[in-house]
Amino acid sequence: MKKTDAPDYLALAESQLRDTTLRATDARIKVLAALLGARYAFSHQDVQDTLVDMDRVTLYRALDCLTDAGLAHKIAGDDRVFRYNAGSEHLEHGDQHPTQQHQHGHFKCTRCAKVFCIDNVGEKLLATDAKSSPDPSAASLRQQLQKVLQATLGKGFQSHEIELTIKGWCADCAH
Repeated sequence: MKKTDAPDYLALAESQLRDTTLRATDARIKVLAALLGARYAFSHQDVQDTLVDMDRVTLYRALDCLTDAGLAHKIAGDDRVFRYNAGSEHLEHGDQHPTQQHQHGHFKCTRCAKVFCIDNVGEKLLATDAKSSPDPSAASLRQQLQKVLQATLGKGFQSHEIELTIKGWCADCAH
């Protein structure tokens, strides 16, 4: 059985940057590689601790640039700290290039404050529901939530963004 090699995050980051209209600067490549290799969403401080030679202003600019380009997303925490994720869930599925940023859920550990991305929440909920009672006409999670919104607040309300955050303890903090 062949052991799979870990992804080359620097090469992957450079490739993703070259697929955009952005310049693939050394700082952007390093920041994106750090986010791609992260197991959870990184705060600015987490990235700075990983890239100790990079100054704060360059790091902020790189994070903003990557976020604006859709190569990373910014998660606003209730602790007033922004965290960043580069969508490393795509790597687990074998994709070498990220798809357009999409809405997904997050899990926040209330002990260590780490934030983890939960990809494809709607698909996973529908798959779970399908096991108990298969319904081919089941609405997407977005459609279901839109119906709840209109039933609660009335017609005319239209969502354009949905945020889902589950709070609890991560695997490391739970024991």
